[in-house]
Amino acid sequence: MAEKAAVDLWTFETAAAEGYSLVCGVDEAGRGPLAGPVCAAAVVLPCGLVIDGLNDSKKLTAKRREALFPVIIEKAISYGIAYASVEEIDTLDILRATLLAMSRAVAQLTPQPALALIDGNRAPALGMPARTVIGGDGKCASIAAASVLAKVSRDRLMTELDAKYPEYGFAVHKGYGTKAHEAALQQYGPCEIHRRSFLKKYFAEDGTWIRK
Repeated sequence: MAEKAAVDLWTFETAAAEGYSLVCGVDEAGRGPLAGPVCAAAVVLPCGLVIDGLNDSKKLTAKRREALFPVIIEKAISYGIAYASVEEIDTLDILRATLLAMSRAVAQLTPQPALALIDGNRAPALGMPARTVIGGDGKCASIAAASVLAKVSRDRLMTELDAKYPEYGFAVHKGYGTKAHEAALQQYGPCEIHRRSFLKKYFAEDGTWIRK
């Protein structure tokens, strides 16, 4: 069943990439969290390559994503992993920061692809043709691969940041707004990797932190 799912990922991608010989898939991880950067990955896979178990990263366990990560790295023709910082998120907004991270990831690819397939409905300016695919991480092999690289990379980074800011529990929730995270915010206030633009409800008009 897993192998069939991996094969099916090429059915849509082959149709979407018609006319282009070298195609990359692009996806992001971390648009929604209250803390940490947003991560994007771009992957060029050999056409038709089946990676057993590959799927939308959200449908995979953390253990399975970790297992797939080195396989994708090894099998890919090229890949790129890039971030947009918390400061960029707060300055630009999360959408534009995400598109910036995507463009940085694509820029790392060698050779540069002829077409980029982007998960979602918005594409960054890449200097090459790009097609958006809503739900692409569950439809296209290269986007699914990118989703795994982005998710694993960001999760690893948030685990590293947990050692610097242990009171917030980043290793557990990866910056998302869980009850435990919000409780820690109320107790300690935000740290330097929190997205201020995502925490507006916690600040008074004068900019002071509101503790409930």
